[in-house]
Amino acid sequence: MVPNAITLLALCFGLTGVSLAIGAEWEKALAAVVFAGVLDGFDGRIARLLRAQSRFGAELDSLSDNIAFGTAPALILFLWSLQTAPRFGWIAALALAVCCALRLARFNARIDADDQPHKSAGFNTGVPAPAGAGLAFVPIFLWLITGEDVFRRWELVMAWTLFIAALMISSLPTFSWSSIRIRSGMRLFALAGVALLGASLIRAPWITLLAVALLYLLMLPFAFASYQKVKQRRATGAWPAGADVAPSVRETAGTE
Repeated sequence: MVPNAITLLALCFGLTGVSLAIGAEWEKALAAVVFAGVLDGFDGRIARLLRAQSRFGAELDSLSDNIAFGTAPALILFLWSLQTAPRFGWIAALALAVCCALRLARFNARIDADDQPHKSAGFNTGVPAPAGAGLAFVPIFLWLITGEDVFRRWELVMAWTLFIAALMISSLPTFSWSSIRIRSGMRLFALAGVALLGASLIRAPWITLLAVALLYLLMLPFAFASYQKVKQRRATGAWPAGADVAPSVRETAGTE
């Protein structure tokens, strides 16, 4: 009950963001989707902590992600900017929602697959749905920070939305939580960084979220290079048996 309730809360916050966007309350709309992302980061981990994993929970998580991080951001972007496009604004919004659904369907289809090179090495395939939603909001972050209407122009927003949609269904290896390893000597610094990040989100949320989004984009080439090194080790037999760094696929079901 507990992890599934958290999943449903994430779904509700995502849809609430659409309701707030209809009333042109853009900051609250973004905050609702961001909070849905926070909840999405907890439900799977709580399920594993309570040993409450289930196929039902995995399917519910994917459906929630599709609505909160695919449908809701697409509608928010359409209401904010894309509706002013003469012809294809709605098509661009649909592209984001459709690509999110395709990504989640691909993830679910591979849950029971034995051969998953990215997953077994601790990487995601493509940009995860919550990260994709955050990246899609970059033009709105810039608009809220600067107040410049250039960031609201449908030409810019449409091109950016299609770019993020393509990243979500791409085969690019991207870093996952399981690929992050913090050395024991750096853990106090990491904890301090998390505390400072939380304070920054309270004091300057849009600047902080923009910085996080840009940092994530900058990490994509490094993730690709890192995975290529792992791939070369496997090809040469230098990757020892049982050295996979990611949890089993069943344990991570519904975390995309």
